[in-house]
Amino acid sequence: MRFVLSRMLPTLRNFCAARCGNVAITFALAAIPMIGVVGAAVDYSRANRVKASMQTALDSAVLMISKEAFTDTTSQLQADAQKYFTAMFTNPEVKNVNVSVTYTNTGGSTLAATATGTLPATFVSVLGFNQFDLAASSTAKWGMTRLRVALVLDNTGSMSQSGKITALKTATNSLLTQIQNVVVSDGDAYVSIVPFVNAVNLGSANSAASWIDWTDWNAVNGKCSSTKYTTQSACVAAHKTWTPANHNTWNGCVTDRGLPITTGSDLPSAGNYDENVNLPVAGNLATLYPAYQAPSCPQAAMGLNYDWSAMTTEVNNMQAGGSTDQPIGLVWGWQTLVGGGPFTAPALDPNYQYQQVIILLSDGLNTQDRWYGNGSTTSTQVDSRMYDSHGYGTCANIKAAGITIYTVQVNTDGSPTSTLLQDCATDLGKFFLLTSADEIVTTFNAIGTSLTKLHLAQ
Repeated sequence: MRFVLSRMLPTLRNFCAARCGNVAITFALAAIPMIGVVGAAVDYSRANRVKASMQTALDSAVLMISKEAFTDTTSQLQADAQKYFTAMFTNPEVKNVNVSVTYTNTGGSTLAATATGTLPATFVSVLGFNQFDLAASSTAKWGMTRLRVALVLDNTGSMSQSGKITALKTATNSLLTQIQNVVVSDGDAYVSIVPFVNAVNLGSANSAASWIDWTDWNAVNGKCSSTKYTTQSACVAAHKTWTPANHNTWNGCVTDRGLPITTGSDLPSAGNYDENVNLPVAGNLATLYPAYQAPSCPQAAMGLNYDWSAMTTEVNNMQAGGSTDQPIGLVWGWQTLVGGGPFTAPALDPNYQYQQVIILLSDGLNTQDRWYGNGSTTSTQVDSRMYDSHGYGTCANIKAAGITIYTVQVNTDGSPTSTLLQDCATDLGKFFLLTSADEIVTTFNAIGTSLTKLHLAQ
């Protein structure tokens, strides 16, 4: 028996050795997919981190070249995009990096960019995957929303105090530059400018227009056959002949339109035409614009346009004088946006969205309109035409038309805060109370920034 066992032991040892070898080989083969699975998680996490940094770099590059997209050639845009992207994406592991850019300006401006590259695999190569193909895309869109902005600017006498009219000119010119700088093509932004006092100047060249009512103007501008009388009513009452002045002597100003109900109250005028932008109707005096030889007739209002040089000249020529009638400035700012009288509003292009805005700046309270006020103290009747306690008036009508209203009160003399201007603004965030002239510049800059934001869409 001992002999048999001694002869069998080497055979058993060899067999055991042979079996152990099979287990090692089997384990080694099984370890390959296990390593691949665990390594894949590591590799994919690494690839995602690299892709995220690629996306960030591409977004930044697109923003940097978006403002030059309209003027650069395709090759210039391509070169700049590659340059900016490479400066920000510096991962040496990524190979075959390429950036491509396309620019279109149909229905708004769109700058689209893609970045691609390959990242060598580390662990998953054991599964036959040698690299990760990385890609990122970014799109900057602007100009889908077009701007139409009416600047309704107080040019009354008190604006000459504390440097306000000077600051207003500086602020307005700066705002115009802000808007111009985001314009890619003509028509992206239109601006109108309406200087106002207790009248608005529509331009004396319109003296023959059918939409002017000369009734009041003729009554006080002319001469009597007897020099003793200076008004039509006195002249006629004395049985003399009144001859109205030639209409070419009109200075271009108009006052509030409508035929007031003369009951001694502040009831609305017939048709509320001083509160709306309904078009004038021949033969209906209440709908026409009453000529008014305003003692302080401001600069002629300028309709919607993108002649930035002409607008700068308009602003620089503004002068302070006259009393305050915010409602007439506001309604004419609205009128420039929709057209009427001497103004034509360009048709809205259905390929775009439009943001229509009125910015009303005034340093005082309402003191005089066509019917109410003495030009020196606040008139609640004038206020009620603009916005009353029941939510009626010009401001309410403008809001109902979907137009955004910003209001700015320049209060350098300690006057009460204008609840009227607060209520007139679209919301409290669009009302600004200023206590110094210098704040006009910073406020207009803030409003301009909110109007001209460039949005990045991925």
